[in-house]
Parts: sequence; structure tokens; C-alpha cells
Amino acid sequence: MPATDDLEEYRGKRDFAKSAEPKGGVSRGEHGGAQPSFVVQIHDATTTHFDFRLEVDGVLKSWAVPKGPSGDPHDKRLAMPTEDHPLEYADFEGTIAEGEYGAGTVILWDEGTYRSTSADREGKEIPFAEALERGHASFQLRGHKLHGGYALTRIRQGTEREAWLLVKKGDTHGSRCRTPDPARARSVRTRRTLRQVAADADADSRQRR
Repeated sequence: MPATDDLEEYRGKRDFAKSAEPKGGVSRGEHGGAQPSFVVQIHDATTTHFDFRLEVDGVLKSWAVPKGPSGDPHDKRLAMPTEDHPLEYADFEGTIAEGEYGAGTVILWDEGTYRSTSADREGKEIPFAEALERGHASFQLRGHKLHGGYALTRIRQGTEREAWLLVKKGDTHGSRCRTPDPARARSVRTRRTLRQVAADADADSRQRR
């Protein structure tokens, strides 16, 4: 279970009496006792973007990726770090109420597990959290849509807003297949589009009135 401070920023931005997002602090349960999880959510907020999240030390380390992760090793995708999210957020699909932080619709575009392949200059494996702290982390994804090696590299920090690049590695899973149009993309769990999730939420809201 994450320490309270790990999610302080996340909780401080949200009113859980109005937001359907998870507050955190409840275990999401075991996923086979094997590798940590990852999730990619499409978030139709002020701007539509992809949220890339990796389970690290009891929280979801998160980056907003405007163009989404790509399967093409030639693509360098900007990834802007956001606050840590609770593990339960990997199950969140729905709408965030108007007026709340991040208001809009969220779908689960991909999910699965990952394995760290991060190493130091001598080739010795290092903990994933340490790799992120150093500014370069390599990992293998095993998802429904994303597969193979990826890397996150910090390209800016300090007085400016921190920024990273998310890049596919040139392995057998590399392809020219790029990220789909978010408006047409479907949830990995429910097969719904952003529009369908928003319509279902609106129908539920009308029924409760």
C-alpha cells in the first residue's frame, strides 16, 4: 500500500464526493505474483491525450503522452510527467464531472504487465525506481496492444517543466503501426469508444435524477 505522501498531490487535486475516480489506499489485489502492471488510458479532457502509467513501488508513475505510444521505433513521443496515481486507477474507465480536475471521459486503451530491463553503464541491472530517478528506464511491455521493448528518457528538468521521451525499441515487435485516432479507439475491456462511454455515463445520470 502506498504511503500517504505518495498520493498527496493526487488527492489534493480531487473532490471525491464529486469525482468517480478512486481515492487510493485499498489494494488492487494480486496479479499472479509476477510482474508489475502498466496501463494506457485515453483521456478526453481539455485536450485529448494518452496517459501512460507504470506500477512502481505501490503507485502508478504517470506521464501524459499527447500523441500516444507508438509501435514504430522511429517515433519519439513526448511524455510529460503527472502526479502519482493509486494502483486502483488502472481499473478506472468513465467520466470525470464537469468542473473537476481533468473533467472529461477516460477509457482503458491497453493494459498488461512489464519487466524492467534497466541497467547501469556496466550492464548491471538496477531497480526500476532508481532508473527513473537517473532519467533513463528501459522495459519490456506485455499488453494486448503494446509489446516489446520501450524506453523512457528524461530530456528536460530543473527550472522548466520536466519532460521525457517515450520510444519503442527496434526489436521484433517494432512496426510501422502507430497509435490510432483516439476518437475511434476502443477500450481493451469493454470495446467502447470515448463517445460511447460518455453517452452511457449521461444515460446513467439521467436515470438517477
